[in-house]
Amino acid sequence: MSLLMIIAFAVLMVLSFPVAYALTIAASVALFATEQVPMLAVVQQMFAPTQSFPMIAIPFFVMAGDLMMAGKLGQALIEFATDLVSRFRGGHAQVSVLGSTLFGGVSGSAVADATALGSILIPWQKKVGYPKAFCGATIAASSTIDILIPPSIPLILYSLVSNVSIGALFYAGILPGILLAVGFLAVCNISARLRGFPYEKKPLAWGVMGRRALYASPALLMPVFVLLALRFGVATPTEISTVAVVYAMICATFIYRDLNLKRVYHAMITAGLATGVVMLLIMASSVVGWMLTLDQVPEAIVQWAKQFVHSKEAMLMLINLVLLVAGMFLDLPAAILLLGPLLIPLANTFGIDLLQLGIVVVVNLAIGLYTPPVGTTLFIGATLAKARIGDTVKELLPFYAVALLILLSFTYIPALTLRG
Repeated sequence: MSLLMIIAFAVLMVLSFPVAYALTIAASVALFATEQVPMLAVVQQMFAPTQSFPMIAIPFFVMAGDLMMAGKLGQALIEFATDLVSRFRGGHAQVSVLGSTLFGGVSGSAVADATALGSILIPWQKKVGYPKAFCGATIAASSTIDILIPPSIPLILYSLVSNVSIGALFYAGILPGILLAVGFLAVCNISARLRGFPYEKKPLAWGVMGRRALYASPALLMPVFVLLALRFGVATPTEISTVAVVYAMICATFIYRDLNLKRVYHAMITAGLATGVVMLLIMASSVVGWMLTLDQVPEAIVQWAKQFVHSKEAMLMLINLVLLVAGMFLDLPAAILLLGPLLIPLANTFGIDLLQLGIVVVVNLAIGLYTPPVGTTLFIGATLAKARIGDTVKELLPFYAVALLILLSFTYIPALTLRG
C-alpha cells in the first residue's frame, strides 16, 4: 500500500500537482487499489489533527503580522533598518537582511517577507547601482530568517508533529536567526568591498534615527512580548496569538492611525487563506503518515538505520542530507509534516534531542526555499529583480556557504540550542 502511494505521489509531483492534492490523491489511489482500510477511518484520521488547540495560533499570528506590516509600520521598519546600515559597505543590501530580521518578529512567513520587502527594496537597490541578480539573491536568502525569529509558523507545525513545546522552539529559533542575519550581513559587506558597490557617505543623523526607532518600536517589541509571555507562563501560544491581533489593531488605530475596515477584511482573508493551505496539508499528510504507520514504514526505517548507521553524528549528517534534498522539491510546511513523523523515531533511537532536531529541520528547509529547482523565495527574488534564475543562483553561493556553516554548528553543538 505504501509503495503504491509513494509512486503515485511522485508521479503527481512530476506533473506539478499542488502538494496537498498530490498527497490526497496518492493516498486515495492506494486505498482504493488495496481496500485494506475502511474510508470512514480515513476521513476520521484526516480531521483528527485539525482539532488541535495550538493550531489556532496560526491564523491569528498571520493576521497580526498582516495588520502591522501592511500599513505605515512596514515602511517605518525599512527606514529604521536603512538608517542603521546604509552608511556601511554593502549597506543597501544589508537593509534586506536587517529588514527580514525585524519583519521576522511580526509576520513569521518567508514568502510574505520576500514579497513585501523585495517589492520595495529591490528597485531602490538597483537604482543606486547594485547588480539585479545580487539584489534578488539577497532578498531570497535573507527572507528565510523570518521563519526562525518568533513567532514562526514552521516551528508551530514542527511542534504539532513532535509534541515539543512551542515556547521552547520559539526560544531555540532566536540564535540561529541572529547568526544567519550576522552571516548574511557579512556576505553583503565583503561582496561590496570586493566588487565596489556604492554606499552612503553622508554622516548619520542621530536625531532622525532616534525618532524612526521610536516610531518603529511597536513592531520591535512584539517578539519581546511573545517570548516574555511564554517564558513566564502568562498565557499559552494560542492565547498570545489572539492578544497579538488586538495589539496590532491598537497600534494601527492609535499610533499609526491607518487602520480601516478594508485592511481588517484583507488581513482576515489573508489569514484564512494561509490557514486553509496549512490545514489541507495537515489533513493530507496525516492520512499519509497513518498509512505509513500501518505498513510499519517508520519501524523499518529505524531498523535499517540501526544496521547501517553506527553513530549519532552519522545519523545527523544523513538527516541533513535528506532534508536538504527534500527542501529542494517540497514546500516547507509539507516537508515538515511529511518527514517529521519519520525523523522523530530516528532521533529517539540515536539519542538526538527533539528540540535540536526542530532547529535542524527548519534551517535545512529554509535553505531549500532559495535552492533550485523549486525554491519559492528564489523565484520571488529573481522575478522582482527581473534577473535570470541562473545568475541569481550564482550570487547565492556565498549565502549557501554561510547557511551551511551555521547549520553544521547547530547540528553538532547541541549547547547552541537555546532553551526557554
